[in-house]
Amino acid sequence: MKSGHRNQSADDADPVRMTRELVRTPSVNPVLEAGGAGEGEIAKLVAGWLRGWGYRPVTTEVAPGRFNVVARRGAAAGPSLLLNGHLDTVGVGEMAAPFSGEVREGRLFGRGAADMKSGLACVLNVAARLAGEEIPGELIVAFTADEEHASLGMEALVASGVAADAAIVCEPTSLAVMPAHKGFLWIDVFAGGRAAHGSRPDAGVDAISHMGHVLVAFEEESRRLARETDHPLLGAASLHAGTISGGSAPSVYPDRCQLVVERRTLPGETAERVMAEAVRVLAVARERCPGLDARVEAGLYRAGTEVPVTSGPVEGLVSACRRAGLPGAVEG
Repeated sequence: MKSGHRNQSADDADPVRMTRELVRTPSVNPVLEAGGAGEGEIAKLVAGWLRGWGYRPVTTEVAPGRFNVVARRGAAAGPSLLLNGHLDTVGVGEMAAPFSGEVREGRLFGRGAADMKSGLACVLNVAARLAGEEIPGELIVAFTADEEHASLGMEALVASGVAADAAIVCEPTSLAVMPAHKGFLWIDVFAGGRAAHGSRPDAGVDAISHMGHVLVAFEEESRRLARETDHPLLGAASLHAGTISGGSAPSVYPDRCQLVVERRTLPGETAERVMAEAVRVLAVARERCPGLDARVEAGLYRAGTEVPVTSGPVEGLVSACRRAGLPGAVEG
């Protein structure tokens, strides 16, 4: 790698300083928390830094008020590496001073400090350090919106045609290399009943009680997954009941109940396969509750992913970790 002219502003790309400034720029996902700032201001901040280092960032609105930022450097004809991070965070809830960026006893505090504004700062630091270098390939930095909800930013990035020979997603991993990740499918379960006054058990059909049979059947399916599925890095597939709602008043037999189950998938498991399992679970519940009126629908799905542990990117990252004095652990 040959040194070229180095933009002086790149010398100011201290990752701790940048993390603090990123934390102080709220980017709560507005879908997760009413009034969340979204990615508008943080996209401007990131794009401004990149321009200062000589990049030509492209900012794209992937949904109203939701932005991606992408920048490139080097020769597209050579090998390409994409560094990715998401700009949004989850909500702040009852956090005290969520955007302080305070450093105390060697720790940096604030919403997104770990997930994942420190990761963004590391990507930006790499971009700054390479700003004045001739590199034998292409560096692509891609900062995306909406990772914490529906991954609209990543979907837009893929749809735009951005591609690379290797990619590193700089999520917090306690500095382990993670070449495998579970996916998920949200399964909506609907149970119907018959509304009636609480004094008329002869007329009412309790949808919530019926959903109880479905919950028991899903719990049995969860235990089956723990016994019968496995992955060398990820362990077993799993499922759990995430939310449940139903009924209209304490004195009324509930005519409806909705359950949302999250099924964590292993690489290679498809939504179709998981939904077939869910249909079988309902069949078990119907055997125990003959009057059960229930159906399942597929919700949001993200496939599990894995890269062979013997691949060049994984072995290269492990080697780099060990040169830096880190264990170079490979986990999932």
